[in-house]
Amino acid sequence: MRIIRTKNYEEMSHAAANLISAQVLLKPNSVLGLATGSSPVGAYKQLIEWYEQGVLDFSQVRTVNLDEYVGLNKEHDQSYAYFMRDNLFDHVNIDPAKTNIPDGMNADGAAECARYDQVIADLGGVDLQLLGLGVNGHIGFNEPDDHFSCGTQQIELTESTRDANKRFFSSIDEVPTHARTMGVRDILQAKRVVMVASGKNKAEAVKAAFFGPITPHMPASILQYHPDFTLVADEDALSLL
Repeated sequence: MRIIRTKNYEEMSHAAANLISAQVLLKPNSVLGLATGSSPVGAYKQLIEWYEQGVLDFSQVRTVNLDEYVGLNKEHDQSYAYFMRDNLFDHVNIDPAKTNIPDGMNADGAAECARYDQVIADLGGVDLQLLGLGVNGHIGFNEPDDHFSCGTQQIELTESTRDANKRFFSSIDEVPTHARTMGVRDILQAKRVVMVASGKNKAEAVKAAFFGPITPHMPASILQYHPDFTLVADEDALSLL
């Protein structure tokens, strides 16, 4: 495990974007595993800036997103499909046909999860997976459990996760109760994993996940086993170490 310590969110975002851009420059047809939420937004903004400057070319890049809410169509402004278009895809020259996000509207959850696992397999796996970190240690929407998940699954969101996301909705009643997420196995099988963490509200999770026991009750702790894992975190997120 490698830890890159940064002063603040801006520096964290720049450092993470550096790692992603290096991946694209070294392998233009990379498969990028992408995350949503507030943590990666700054990195996406930096990647857009470098694209506009002519430094980066996304035309051959393929992507797989971690997760999607169940019950939100891709045009809903809180869907992760919309998030990715708004924060990255619409601003660079990526081919929309090469982007992949779980379908939150497929009524057959098991079939959709199996389909998404096949998408990842057909791409040959993920070259670089970008992650955020939930306050309860979740990665993607893999919540604390008594076992580590394998493939893509439909899960019920914990109240702490729904509460953390309610700021994006009018009320917590509008926050979906379920999501479809890449499994821990899929994340662990990525060739490289980069996690971004910012703020004192992530400090407990950082300490428990990376300096505590490996346990499915702290899903991110499994990344201690990954051979090429980098945590990019600001001083606040690392404040308890």
